[in-house]
Amino acid sequence: MKQITFINGRDIPMELHRPVIVQKINLNPIEDRKKAIEGAGFNTFLLNTESIFLDMLTDSGTNAMSNNQLAAMMQADEAYAGSSSFKRLEKSVCHFFNKKLFLPVHQGRAAEHILAQTFVKKGDVIPMNFHFTTTRAHIEFVGGKVEELIVDEVFKTKSKELFKGNMDIKKLTQCIERVGKDKIPFIRMEVTTNLTGGQPVSLDNIRKVKEVAKKWHIPVVIDACLIAENAWFIKTREKGCEDMSIQEIIHAISECGDIIYFSGRKLGAARGGGIITNTNEHFMKMRAFIPLFEGFLTYGGMSTKEIEALAVGLNEFTDETVISQMPRFIQHVVTELEKKHVPVVTPAGALGVHIDAKKFLPHINQKQYPAGALVAALFLISGIRGMERGTISTDRDITTKQEVPAELELIRLAVPRRVFSLSHMEFLIDRMVWLFKNRDLIGGLTFTEEPTVLRFFFGRLKPVSNWPEKLIAQFKKDFGEMSL
Repeated sequence: MKQITFINGRDIPMELHRPVIVQKINLNPIEDRKKAIEGAGFNTFLLNTESIFLDMLTDSGTNAMSNNQLAAMMQADEAYAGSSSFKRLEKSVCHFFNKKLFLPVHQGRAAEHILAQTFVKKGDVIPMNFHFTTTRAHIEFVGGKVEELIVDEVFKTKSKELFKGNMDIKKLTQCIERVGKDKIPFIRMEVTTNLTGGQPVSLDNIRKVKEVAKKWHIPVVIDACLIAENAWFIKTREKGCEDMSIQEIIHAISECGDIIYFSGRKLGAARGGGIITNTNEHFMKMRAFIPLFEGFLTYGGMSTKEIEALAVGLNEFTDETVISQMPRFIQHVVTELEKKHVPVVTPAGALGVHIDAKKFLPHINQKQYPAGALVAALFLISGIRGMERGTISTDRDITTKQEVPAELELIRLAVPRRVFSLSHMEFLIDRMVWLFKNRDLIGGLTFTEEPTVLRFFFGRLKPVSNWPEKLIAQFKKDFGEMSL
């Protein structure tokens, strides 16, 4: 499907849907936003909805469902066991991934828990292109270790490399030779890589990883939460794939995975998730954990209404008009911010717009969390809630308890599917450009409450100086005393 080009030459990402149910949002005064971020300990995760104008924290569980999904929820079969709703979901999942054996879970991190409990033991090493926060936490919880083997290009935030999520095949081979295959229960591939800017993985790279894994008889596990958008990037960026359908590309990726798991909060735009395989041995090992941790085998912690919505949503996620909106909106914002010299991650990926906080705020040391400061400053001057994806999202070293500066210090502004309009994107661009012009007013943060695990969820911080007051004063000067 081609982009719509207007007569003046501008490429505008069109919303290929119409809203029939709407939810009111409010843009509160800046003084109210200051009280809100102070009450949240300068952690955007702890903000309440009534304080937020545009919620760009995540695309997980925040996507708009279609009219067909809402209608399907009305036929839910509430049976505890043997539900016909589950049969419809099972059929949809198996068709989507072209696999036969499906285990339901309530969301993606539940699948990670099952995988870690089933396959990982103390001393094991899990090679992956890049970690996700909860993935690494589950692996380390049972005594395993993550090795990130992503291509070096990913650490260049300004790049023309189209597949910065690729695994470095040389690094993978060296890792297996060094560690030994008996210490590697599986190789994990994430498509796209969340913490590096939603960067996609090429089909060629996935196939090469599978070749190495097959040689050493090591299973490949694929995190497929954003597999549909990754398929879109393959179709639009990878030579030889332009004539493949999204469903054909998803099947080609799936063919390389011995086990695949996903979160329906992202893939399918409904609450839920699952694990899929063709290997009966893997299936039987994991199956016993479903009733123990999730629920019975025909609901896995999901309500039957969610099951029905997910069954329809998966089918919709092979439609180019559905999955193309997120990357096209992101590309639009990235293009416009680049014109104003705002340091964005390029090329534009999936999930959200990513800003390089180290380049945006070079005067703030990573020990004072520039990404955390930037995401708090953006909320102050706009009411937009983003997410820190830098050093705060990287817990301290599990042994030494020392701070581990993140290799990428980013803020993420997620673009959930079918939620925002183009005017919302233009507002984001306007406020981000203003913030960049006044970036020297922003200072660092320090922890006041610091959990030992997944601190970015619960931790509380405070400014190291009175920089929020200075930023607000400049905002009022430029926009007017009574301006929002």
